[in-house]
Amino acid sequence: MRTLLPLSLLVALAALAVRAPAGPAAAATDGASSAPPLSTPAVGTPLGQDHFIAALARELSAHFNLEGDLQLELVRPCATPERLAREWSVQITEFPSLPAGAMLIRCRLLADREPVAESTVMLRATLWRDAWVARQPLTGGAAFDPALLDARRVDFFRERDALPALVGDHTFIFARSVQSGRLLTWRDVVRRPLVKKGEVVEVSAAAGQLVVMMKALAMQNGAKGEAVTVRNLDSRKDFTAFVIDENRVQVRF
Repeated sequence: MRTLLPLSLLVALAALAVRAPAGPAAAATDGASSAPPLSTPAVGTPLGQDHFIAALARELSAHFNLEGDLQLELVRPCATPERLAREWSVQITEFPSLPAGAMLIRCRLLADREPVAESTVMLRATLWRDAWVARQPLTGGAAFDPALLDARRVDFFRERDALPALVGDHTFIFARSVQSGRLLTWRDVVRRPLVKKGEVVEVSAAAGQLVVMMKALAMQNGAKGEAVTVRNLDSRKDFTAFVIDENRVQVRF
């Protein structure tokens, strides 16, 4: 008696009997699915002049705490190493005493953190920042008002005394008259005096929990935070106090 197999079992046996032809294409496909992708090795680059100058600018700005856009130019071309590196860095080993429009520096070049050369470099430099310019004539003693001024981009290595456009608020006054169109300098502004010479001021002195208050005569003008000489109204002795507010000073021990 013959046993009949179920239809589902016959289908399964037929599928197992079918074999895909093995060949190069199949082998390549299997290999691609199992092998990790190849990584491209990092390629080094030479030290470009732009990279070199930018690194010097960062070093100088950080060392001198410069504010503004420092731009450098090599007075003479500087020979850089011919080798390639994945990472270049520049260290200034000798700084000038002060930042200026012309600077002589000594630096070390590092390729992949390895020192490869040292060089002495002569630089021309500019430091660009916004500075205040009088939009109209200004009167000495008037309150500082930015609405009366314009901002102009100037080289602060050339205009060292220029007043930066970030400086100036109600605590300043104009120290003297300024013509229209002129660049403002630090000599053109002063802090508004909270204590004026010849006026009676209130003096406070604290020692622990004890606070002593008295009156004194101001012997000079003073802005907030400045030290001024005041005179005791009774003993006529002079002493130093610090301005803390309008007509108020404090003795510090």
